[in-house]
Amino acid sequence: MSLFKARDWWAAVLGEGEEFDQGCLCVGDVDNSGSGHDKIVVGSYMGMLRVFSPHPAKPGEPSPAHSQLLEVQLRDPVIQVEVGKFVSCSDLLHLAVLHPRKLSVYSVSGTAGNVEHGVQYQLKRVYEHNLQRTACNMTYGTFGGVTDHHSMCIQSMDGMLMFFEQESYSFGRFLPGFLLPGPLCYCSRTDTFLTVSSARQVESYRYETLAVATDAETRQDAEQHSKTAGKRLTADWTLVLGEQALDLSVPSFSPSSSSIFVCGERNLYCLKDNGHIRFMKKLEYNPSCFLPYASVSEGTTNTLVGNHNNMLLVYQDVTLKWAAQLSCSPVAVRLANFPDLKGVVVTLSNEGHLQCSYMGTDPSFFSTPKVDAREQDYSQIDTEMKSLQRVIRQATRTQADILPVAETDEDLTVTATVSTNMDSTSQALIPDIDGLPVPSVTVKIKVTSRCALQGPKLTVCVQPPLAVTQDQLVLEPLGVGSTTVVAFSAFLNGQYPPADLTGDVAVSYSSPTELNPAGIPRVAQCKFSLPLRLVCCPSAPSKNAKYKITVDTNKPPVNLSEVFPDFLEKSEDKEGNALAFHFLSGPRVTVLASKTSQRYRIQSESFEDIWLVVKELVQRFDRHFAKQGVKDFRNSFAGPIPLAEYFETVDHHFELRVSAEKYQDLLSERAVQFRAIQRRLLTRFKDKTPAPLQNLDTLMEGTYRQGWEESVDAAVSHLLRTCLSRSPKDQALSLSTSQLSMPKDTVRLKKHITLLCDRLGKGGRLSLASEANVPTPVMMPGGCEPIAEAVADLEEPPLQQESAAKFIKKKQPSKKVKSKTDKESKDKKVSAEGAVKETVEETAEEPVKEVKKEKKESSKEKKKESTKEPKEPKDPGKESKKESLKESKEKKESSKEKKESSKESGKESSKDTSKESLKEPGKEKVSRKSSVKVKEKKKEPDAAAGEG
Repeated sequence: MSLFKARDWWAAVLGEGEEFDQGCLCVGDVDNSGSGHDKIVVGSYMGMLRVFSPHPAKPGEPSPAHSQLLEVQLRDPVIQVEVGKFVSCSDLLHLAVLHPRKLSVYSVSGTAGNVEHGVQYQLKRVYEHNLQRTACNMTYGTFGGVTDHHSMCIQSMDGMLMFFEQESYSFGRFLPGFLLPGPLCYCSRTDTFLTVSSARQVESYRYETLAVATDAETRQDAEQHSKTAGKRLTADWTLVLGEQALDLSVPSFSPSSSSIFVCGERNLYCLKDNGHIRFMKKLEYNPSCFLPYASVSEGTTNTLVGNHNNMLLVYQDVTLKWAAQLSCSPVAVRLANFPDLKGVVVTLSNEGHLQCSYMGTDPSFFSTPKVDAREQDYSQIDTEMKSLQRVIRQATRTQADILPVAETDEDLTVTATVSTNMDSTSQALIPDIDGLPVPSVTVKIKVTSRCALQGPKLTVCVQPPLAVTQDQLVLEPLGVGSTTVVAFSAFLNGQYPPADLTGDVAVSYSSPTELNPAGIPRVAQCKFSLPLRLVCCPSAPSKNAKYKITVDTNKPPVNLSEVFPDFLEKSEDKEGNALAFHFLSGPRVTVLASKTSQRYRIQSESFEDIWLVVKELVQRFDRHFAKQGVKDFRNSFAGPIPLAEYFETVDHHFELRVSAEKYQDLLSERAVQFRAIQRRLLTRFKDKTPAPLQNLDTLMEGTYRQGWEESVDAAVSHLLRTCLSRSPKDQALSLSTSQLSMPKDTVRLKKHITLLCDRLGKGGRLSLASEANVPTPVMMPGGCEPIAEAVADLEEPPLQQESAAKFIKKKQPSKKVKSKTDKESKDKKVSAEGAVKETVEETAEEPVKEVKKEKKESSKEKKKESTKEPKEPKDPGKESKKESLKESKEKKESSKEKKESSKESGKESSKDTSKESLKEPGKEKVSRKSSVKVKEKKKEPDAAAGEG
């Protein structure tokens, strides 16, 4: 707050309920009196036009009402008023009034009266222009260098500048890139128009450029013409402010000065005529209006700045020279000369407080009285100190003396009512849990207000996994004595019991006071208890359980049927000594009442689920005995605190957390390994001269299979759809590349593995050859057919082939080299796979071995017979020895080769199966082993023909 106040010279309050803005005030000799004294012209948004000639009231004179020269009610709101030479055939000053859809020019004249009432003033309309667009603001000046009269420029709300030369309309131009209107002013030195656009930059347009630009009726026409023909309207210069401007002003008190002042939201700018910044002042407040005026110092400019803190500050360039306190926040400020005083500051607030003031201070004649010097009586001070300490000790003994006493009548009262019956139609999001229907119960909240309240908001909070249909509501404003009822449903929304069945309701609102009409924020709360039937249902009692708790009472045992009347549906005990609760999440809790003692036992297989039943039992006992008028009822727990059971639950929870963290780390490691292997394999496959994989495919297979359930299910499903499918058309289909997700259970996986084993046992082959699944005499006796497979068994839509399968053929080595390389590759694969053993390999290995073994023996026998050639007869003894040696050697080689081939075939089949999941859709690979077998099968008819 300033130490200095603006000295009131004259003031008036204009009307009631009227609104004013920065364009509603102007000063000038509007009545052309010739004295050089100014009059104040004020227009309002209510259409009132007033003219004042203020002078201070002297003692004995009437009120300042005689200062008002004219008051006229116009039809339209007044946006802006200006005084200038607006009539072409006259050099007198006229008043221009801007309405939203009209521009009117008036003459103000005074007629001397014949009686003592003085001069009478009249307002006469000279001409007016009806506007085709809604006006925002206007400016005037000597456009184009004309010095005799003033022209006017009006800015519309859609960005069009409309130019008027006195009584005639000149032209209109749309500003480029316009979005919202900003302040507008005219600079006569450069003949330019200045505005601040919605892009938060100062833009300057020359009048000559505006005059020769393409004319258009609409903004769309202007944009179209600028692209096709005519001259495009462009700014002479722009300056980015980075903030919205409040007002613009170009001082005209000195022809030599060339400054443009811009009042922003946080800064005051002074620009040169070319747009360069002369200086800038950062403001520590929000300005409301400003006005540059002449300074007594050469080369400087003074600026009046009003703010929303009712302050008026005077700056000389960037230096603060004076600060004065006003009675209200000004929205417009002007300087005027009156008969008794020159340089008066005229301010207008948005509520119509018109004030004429000057800067200065009045001397103060107050002097501080002299203090009498006297000695201090320390004994008296000590006595007073002790008495004060005694009062403080008495006040701190009870908090009732220092805490504020709560009001008996609250502004808002909130009550909650829970329905005694479950909803007929459950509102639960989960319809049932393990076959048990999930109920819901209705809760009604009644809100009653004692006074008018604003913006009440209701919030409901319940313990998870309990939920409500709507937890936040916005209520309508409440009047005096009004009542609002809100209803919602509560239900269980998870597969575990809640920790508590109580809920909270909070209503936040604003309570207006005399000092704060906007209202003080307050909160009203209430609690409600949900029924136990919401989370459990009646069940048959059990005699034995793992966890037990005994509750002792001081009254004879009561019938549990009377205490729990809503849980009697499945109770078989007619005496009411046993009752069971079946939670929707699964556990069961049994309550047993002793027949001889005053004890009750609560038992369950789950320790943590006993809590809700125990709490409900105690609460219902209290209500039961309170209804009977028993006041001394007590219940207790005599046994030791069940910390062991509690710690067991804590340990189990901790083990689950540790396991989850361990598997999370393991999954992260496997994911990193999987991505690294993928990058290396992709590099190898993209190379034009690919190097050996060095068992990367085997390592990737092992890493990929550590998802297990979902990956095994995908691989087995692929086998059942392709090589083990009954239809040959499905054998060329590839595995889907959709993302794997963890299954809900293992029912589907078990079904697919069972079907895989069944088909392998019935003669299925893990090969993509067209004749691979033809029944063989060894594995399939006559009359047996492959097992039929329905689409519903696999529960997946059929895959579509995107491109033809590509087979990679390689040159086959000789038989001996082949067996040697197979042995080496087998040793490498065994060492690389190590501990990676999958269920699919173990399931598919045995049938494949049998099939390969039988086929290998038959092919070997046929080859030996076909390779024999007739020779000349020789010595039978020698011939028989050679043949026996040869046969024994061949038997050894064939048995060794059969073992190697059977092992290789089993591993290759399972390996090819897992690799299918990593291939792209429509691309397949056939191993070198399978191509060799296909060639051998093609040679079998030739061998048979040779024998024939």
